[in-house]
Amino acid sequence: MAKFSHRTSYRQTEDRAQHDVPDLQEGRTYRIYTINCLPEEAKRAIYSSLIPPEIFTRFHIVPETLCNQDGEPMFTYRCRAKTSTVRLELRHKTDFPDPVFLLEMRDTSFGDLEILFININDPYSERFHIDRDPLGNDTAFGTISRNIPEEVRAMQAGLAPGQTRRGLRLFQSFLARANLFCQQLGIKRVKVEPMAYHNAIMHEFYGFRYMTGRTMMQDIDHEFAPGGTLFDRLDASTPFRQPGFERTIKGRSWAIHDGILGHAWQCPRMYYAIDEPSGKLYPEFTCHVFQRYAPQFLVIENISQ
Repeated sequence: MAKFSHRTSYRQTEDRAQHDVPDLQEGRTYRIYTINCLPEEAKRAIYSSLIPPEIFTRFHIVPETLCNQDGEPMFTYRCRAKTSTVRLELRHKTDFPDPVFLLEMRDTSFGDLEILFININDPYSERFHIDRDPLGNDTAFGTISRNIPEEVRAMQAGLAPGQTRRGLRLFQSFLARANLFCQQLGIKRVKVEPMAYHNAIMHEFYGFRYMTGRTMMQDIDHEFAPGGTLFDRLDASTPFRQPGFERTIKGRSWAIHDGILGHAWQCPRMYYAIDEPSGKLYPEFTCHVFQRYAPQFLVIENISQ
């Protein structure tokens, strides 16, 4: 079975990032709670260091000021002193509805960092309104209700469940920034709860490991094999259950999003260890379809947000 070392895959990205993150006091332990109590300029500088630098270049945003070329501020953060959560947004235009970069995170009771939501959009790509139902109600990206016509359009355009636009393929760059951010804060682990099957596979690729849910992921892979329960349910009864979807990660994810499991998707809990030795080998991927493509970054970036 194939094994993969994720560390060397973004070492060069991390090296480019290491001089851009603001310095913090040496020897002091920081958390989101601590940063939220700092002066505004310090919070702004520290939190903006998580933005992949490619975004600044592509959308002509000045990293030092976080403004566009007209001097308009593009970056906002939402947090309150003595709280442990923060929401970051960077737009390419002040009046544009969707941020290019959106990140929500919080402290955990164990001193880890939890990423609640990460989205890196291409604002110039077509928008699919899967986040609103036909009456205009929030669908929570299709997790509490659905806009089926828009989901069909998104799927046919090559998007994965939960995506309103194509991504910028910058998760690798973001992870390098997050790694350095956590090193400076003294954080040892980053935790996530992937919202969909393809998100879990993407996190596997980048070195996240399972706290819970690995057996579920292995069972899903087994049942999508010929003769499996999920394989047999790909009967074209809906647009999201087409024969052949078992052969792609996004196909599987759309079928699961459509309820092919017979129950709602249960988000696994995963973690990423900061500062582990380069070249560390991780267990096999839970998706046999994906194993053959592991060394090819473009494959996984196509299913990320």
